[in-house]
Amino acid sequence: MRHGKKFNHLGRTASHRSALLSNMACSLIEHKRINTTVAKAKALRVYVEPLLTKAKEDTTHNRRIVFSYLQNKEAVTELFRSVAPKIAERNGGYTRIIKTGFRLGDAADMALIELVDFNELYNPNAEEKKATRRSRRSATAVKKETVAAEAEAPAVEEKAAEPTAQAADSTEEKTEE
Repeated sequence: MRHGKKFNHLGRTASHRSALLSNMACSLIEHKRINTTVAKAKALRVYVEPLLTKAKEDTTHNRRIVFSYLQNKEAVTELFRSVAPKIAERNGGYTRIIKTGFRLGDAADMALIELVDFNELYNPNAEEKKATRRSRRSATAVKKETVAAEAEAPAVEEKAAEPTAQAADSTEEKTEE
């Protein structure tokens, strides 16, 4: 009987399943998204999300724990250097599973599993947000006009000041006569 045994064994022995999930986790960290079956993607999510949580705090202890799961130096380095800073503010849900249809050969249900913060299309908190369009003129044209207006304004004031100075000189000449 299998009372209380809730995780998917994936039709493999424990050592084979462990190696499979470790290799898939390394590939996910390296490539940021992988195509696999839905069952493997769901098993991988349960396997990799605690590792991503550990990676948020870069300590020797956490690196050793993650390495014991992944067994790949490059993947651990990539995880702690580039992935962890991007997921630092996120409280969980680091991966996304998108069902992509059925495999042609055996009609297995396929899915794309990806790291959420590395997809610019779906990520609502993208670094570069689109500016709202407020006028028909481009922002550079508006900046050029304001710079030109500021440059002309002192010149206009100087010209306006000159005739008054000339007028004052001519009034002084008239008073002297």
